Amino acid sequence: MTNNKSHYIQSDFILLLLLFIGVSLLAIYNAEQLPQNVGQNYVIKQIVWFSAGIFLVSIIQFFDLEQLYKASIYIYGFGVLVLIVLLISPESIAAEIRGTKSWFTLPGLSIQPAEFTKITTILFLAAAISQHKGKYEVPTIPSDIFLLLKIGVITAIPIVFILMQPDFGTSMVYVFIAGMMVLLSGIDWKIIGGLVLTVAALAVSTLLFIVNFPELAEDTIGIAPYQINRLMTWFDPSQNASGDTYQFDLSMLALGSGQLTGKGLNNLQVVQLPDAHTDFIFSIIGESFGFIGSALVILLYFIMLYRLVTLGLKSFENSQFGSYISFGFLSLLLIHAFQNIGMTIGIMPITGIPLLLISYGGSSVLSTMIGFGLVYRVAVEIDIQNDYLFK
Repeated sequence: MTNNKSHYIQSDFILLLLLFIGVSLLAIYNAEQLPQNVGQNYVIKQIVWFSAGIFLVSIIQFFDLEQLYKASIYIYGFGVLVLIVLLISPESIAAEIRGTKSWFTLPGLSIQPAEFTKITTILFLAAAISQHKGKYEVPTIPSDIFLLLKIGVITAIPIVFILMQPDFGTSMVYVFIAGMMVLLSGIDWKIIGGLVLTVAALAVSTLLFIVNFPELAEDTIGIAPYQINRLMTWFDPSQNASGDTYQFDLSMLALGSGQLTGKGLNNLQVVQLPDAHTDFIFSIIGESFGFIGSALVILLYFIMLYRLVTLGLKSFENSQFGSYISFGFLSLLLIHAFQNIGMTIGIMPITGIPLLLISYGGSSVLSTMIGFGLVYRVAVEIDIQNDYLFK
């Protein structure tokens, strides 16, 4: 561990986090000016969530990677247990919202457990992969298949309970994270190639089944009607005059109206955009700050992803566990950014997946900050913190 602890508070990771927080508060402030959001105090609440998240980041720094490694199975198990408790809880504390039972709804507080189990799953996957690679230093086809099964089982357990809510979109985030971990785990490419072809065929078949037989899909695989409508809208917006089409049209209108430099603060015109402070926060950024502002936000994500790649690569020799934590968190940020931004511009179906570190929401902010805290702990422990952005 480095002796110059003052470097920690000046590091590029902290700078990137502060930039994301600034963008988030600016975007939410502008979204708060819309008639449907007036008086909601979203900015104040987001500041509270970020403050709580920073506190959690600080707490995580008291635990070294060895302690986190040993505790990972228990942390993962607790996350799965909470998902089970959610499903069997009464409506009074776990009401259905938009057709899914995904939230604990307590007085003045809503918690979405699946957001937190993304992090607990990443932590346990990192432990399982690093443990396996330590045991099988010379990989073989059987050992690679065994590792693939481990990754599959660890990921499938929370997915099963999330699909029972049902929350198809969130479950796909877990699939993506697992896929990235498989790619980075060193499993033989012949096995990965066969897996990719199998998953691709299954995904295409499932989509075609849902689109062509929506009622049967609702009964057999548990996909909610509103999720089917979203897929229909994505395939052919002109033939599906649903609320999702309306939402997509407003999103595109907001993005386009921002033009090059945007309309600035307190000057939004697409006033009826639903979920402007959460799922469609990128549309608000586009309208407020234009193409330049949107491009800078995307650049900010690229820089964060770049730092996570360098952290993962540089930490591999010292701590494979830390390396896989970094790559797991990278996968989480990547799929959320791609899906959220993609749905606002029409290249991805509409889902309830937030833009991490920017969208309003306690569960997403706190879980992401926990993930950030783990990554920061990795960086501190292997002594690769910098005072500058590119090493």
